[in-house]
Amino acid sequence: MNFFTCLLLGFVIAASGSIVPSFLNITVVKFSLKSGRKSALYLIGGFATVLFFQANIGAYLSSVLMKNSEYITNIQKIGTGILFLISIYFFRLHFISRKQKIKVKIKKSKAYLHGIGMSLLNTFAIPFYFTSISFLIVLGYFEYSFLNGFYFSVGSTIGSFTLYALYATVASRIEHKLTFIATKMDFILGCLTGAVAIGNLIYLL
Repeated sequence: MNFFTCLLLGFVIAASGSIVPSFLNITVVKFSLKSGRKSALYLIGGFATVLFFQANIGAYLSSVLMKNSEYITNIQKIGTGILFLISIYFFRLHFISRKQKIKVKIKKSKAYLHGIGMSLLNTFAIPFYFTSISFLIVLGYFEYSFLNGFYFSVGSTIGSFTLYALYATVASRIEHKLTFIATKMDFILGCLTGAVAIGNLIYLL
C-alpha cells in the first residue's frame, strides 16, 4: 500500500476517535487549566508514545483475530474491570480534592509520565483500532503488513496528538468559561468511565 494512504487512514481514524469525549481528552483539558498548555502538551506526548504501540497492536490483531471473536470478548471483560477501577479512582480524587482550589504547576517530566500511565489505562484504544482496521480490511482499503501497520501507527499518532493539542489550546484560551467544569472534572471522568464500564458489562451479559 501507498505510504501516504496508510498515513492518511491512520490520521483520520485517530482524529475521529480522539474528537469524541473521553477521559483522555477531558484529562488534557484539566491539565491545561491547572498547569498550562505546555504541561498539557507533555501529557499529550505521553499519550502519543503509547498510542503508537497501541495502534500497531490493533493493526496486528486485526490481521490475526478477525475469525477468533472469543479473544475479543476476553479483552472486553478485562477492559470492563479496569474501567470500573478507573471510575472509582476518579470519584475518589473528586471527593478528596473538593476543597483544593489552588492552581498547581505540574513538572513537565511528571506530565509526560502521567500521560503514559493514563494512556496505558485506556482500554478503548486497542479494540478501537482493531475494529477500525478490520472494517478497512473488509472494505479492501487496508492490507496488513509490518510496514503498513507502522505507517498507519505514525499517522494515528499524529492525528491523536493534533486533536488533543487542539483541546489543550482551546482550554487555555477560554479558561474563565471552563473553571466550573474544571472543578468537576474528576467527577465527570468518573461518570464517563463508569457509564462505559456499565455499558460494556450489559453488552457482555
